[in-house]
Amino acid sequence: MSIWWSLHLRREAASVPLARRLLLGTMETAGVDPDISFDLSLALTEACANAVEHGGGPQQGGPSGAYRVTAFLEGERCRIEVSDSGPGFPPGGRERQPARPVAQDEAEHGRGLGLIRDLADHASFGNRAGAAGGGAVVSFDKILKWRVDAPLVSA
Repeated sequence: MSIWWSLHLRREAASVPLARRLLLGTMETAGVDPDISFDLSLALTEACANAVEHGGGPQQGGPSGAYRVTAFLEGERCRIEVSDSGPGFPPGGRERQPARPVAQDEAEHGRGLGLIRDLADHASFGNRAGAAGGGAVVSFDKILKWRVDAPLVSA
């Protein structure tokens, strides 16, 4: 089985639940285990929230106030990529393996990338290569588990 979709979304808070609902609907229809679906949807929510908050746009000199979400369900794996047109991650490679969250327990920000890494089997945080104006790319994947009655799993 192979399913993929891509969304071009405005950098607005209302776009985050839209992406999450589309992913959850896809997973439900395919028959993915609800716990795996929840982990991926939470990681997607964090990645989209980062793109909305830090993703550039006209007010920061970027080309647009938009970001892109792409999801691939291929065989036993789901891969999700969120890219924006913001300033990207700081140089030095630290973005590729973020440290454990350093935010205080009461802080409302600063945990997203660590949470994505913890929820996924593999996560990558980098910058778009050759993109005018930069831009961050957050990608992550997870091995899928299926419900017993999964309709799209080949026998």
